Amino acid sequence: MARAEHFTYFDHEGPIAMAHRGGAAYGPNIGLENTVRAFREAVALGYHYLETDVHATSDGELIAFHDTHLDRTTDSAGAIIDLPYSAVRDARINGTDPVPLLTELLEEFPTTRLNIDVKADAALAPTIDTIRRHNAIDRVCIGSFSERRVRAARRGLGPRLATAAGQVGTGALRYAPTPLSLLLHTPAPVLQIPVAHRIRGRQITLVTPQLVSVAHRLGKQVHVWFHPWSDESAVEMHRLLDLGVDGIVTDHIATLRDVLSERGHPLSPDVA
Repeated sequence: MARAEHFTYFDHEGPIAMAHRGGAAYGPNIGLENTVRAFREAVALGYHYLETDVHATSDGELIAFHDTHLDRTTDSAGAIIDLPYSAVRDARINGTDPVPLLTELLEEFPTTRLNIDVKADAALAPTIDTIRRHNAIDRVCIGSFSERRVRAARRGLGPRLATAAGQVGTGALRYAPTPLSLLLHTPAPVLQIPVAHRIRGRQITLVTPQLVSVAHRLGKQVHVWFHPWSDESAVEMHRLLDLGVDGIVTDHIATLRDVLSERGHPLSPDVA
């Protein structure tokens, strides 16, 4: 059974604080999500866990970027999968900062841990190759909405790789009767889920005391992230931590820093 305690990635004192796209809602990072500059700001606040999505260009270069297209955050346009890296390399986020390669983040922040969401099938093989080339298996966690991609990442990088449960694995733990969930649980050592999810206009709470309890009985951690319509306040962060969640993934990195300090878990920046 895959338990979080068996993976170096989770070797951390206290709740895990993770900077979503570098902390996109933090003042200095506004408009600069997923840039090296944004990640530097998060690390300067004491964040040792960074979150990014990855996509592959048409010629197979792996970039750390959230959207499928450049249009929303850069001065360029087009679907990343249709563009060569030479075109993506010239794009500027907010008109100022380049789109980073995943390899740049691994090299720029050698003591941090990266949570990587593989957003497209074409990005899977380059992700496996990049992690292997940088000998970074112990400091990354791979997740995806696609259960198939998560399984492929486990096969490609071996049992040392930490992975987050896909939708099927999470659903088994959340909705199956407890005896069944114990039998059909995901092999991933962590669930990374939103506080709630909307299905056909109905909001369903995912993070419940029962879910956290079952996950912990199986040796798994629970990391929580927020939809844009979620309450990403200090009050909500305290509530989630009181429920026993093991980590919070947030755009509001200053707020989470203050919450953890109040609870006796201050973040500590690396000292050069």
